[in-house]
Amino acid sequence: MASIALSRTRIHLPGIVAAGAAVILATALSRLVPALSPAVIAVTAGATLSNLGWLPGAVRPGLQFVAKRVLRIAIVLLGLQIALPEVLRLGAGTLGIVAAATGTTFVLTPLIARRLGLSPGTGLLVGTGVSICGAAAIAAMRSATDTDDDEAAGALSVVVLYGSAAIVVVPLLAGWLGLSAQQLGVWTGASVHEVAQVAAIGAASGASVLTIAVTVKLARVVLLAPMVAITSFRLALGRQAAQEGPGGTRQAPPVMPLFVVGFLAMVALRSLGWVPAPVVEAAPQVTALLLAASLFGLGAGIDLRRLATGGRPLLLLGAISTALIMAISLVGVTLAA
Repeated sequence: MASIALSRTRIHLPGIVAAGAAVILATALSRLVPALSPAVIAVTAGATLSNLGWLPGAVRPGLQFVAKRVLRIAIVLLGLQIALPEVLRLGAGTLGIVAAATGTTFVLTPLIARRLGLSPGTGLLVGTGVSICGAAAIAAMRSATDTDDDEAAGALSVVVLYGSAAIVVVPLLAGWLGLSAQQLGVWTGASVHEVAQVAAIGAASGASVLTIAVTVKLARVVLLAPMVAITSFRLALGRQAAQEGPGGTRQAPPVMPLFVVGFLAMVALRSLGWVPAPVVEAAPQVTALLLAASLFGLGAGIDLRRLATGGRPLLLLGAISTALIMAISLVGVTLAA
């Protein structure tokens, strides 16, 4: 057993080292451009290097390991950033806005994708990324379902594109509509894709907007677990029904992936106050580094030539999905005033 473990370590080591170097670079660039998270920069770098042929074959096994195993650890640790008492203090009105905007976008985006001629996997991942938390949500859903690298690449591309555009569009529209700081914070947290993009809008709009926006955004992140679990369960039932022959026995599929269970456990521990303060403070930085490493590995498996075939329908889907969550949350914010 020891020799097998050592052999696997040797195979994976070059890819792990490459991912580590990418994380260092992505973190440095993110400090120069705060609106782009290290994860977004890392997945872009992985795809670029891979498609230029600059990643040797020796790093591939390690990058595949990082893209799957390290990702699941990162999603588990993401739960340490969420304290349910803080989320609940937002109030029923704000939580209702989050639930309506997130749930409607998640359900309708795959249906719109089908009408546009896109694959079910692309619709699912775009809907997940737009409705919950961008790249991290896409990676988590991909890990729990049968979607492939190209579908993930398409989803990542449009989520990054429209989420970045929101950094400019949301404050401009808020000023034109005369939204208060409270309304801008809720609207930003309930509609913008990436945590880094939410933070960028909040930081430019004032401390009160930043605090509200990030807390509302974390309320959306809480929904990652049930949405991944429900989707995984539904797909497992579908596969089981397709494979079951006449008189076959039915075996219940797992309720949810283990990494989702771990995510919920971390949320519970943080919410109960059982996590030491130094761990809580360090968790966001550690999670960001692990997500960047795993998404660099995911990016390395992306074929940009195949992605280009998505073209206009993919861009249209991203635009519609983004407009949907922004419109629903804006109506909610306006009516709650």
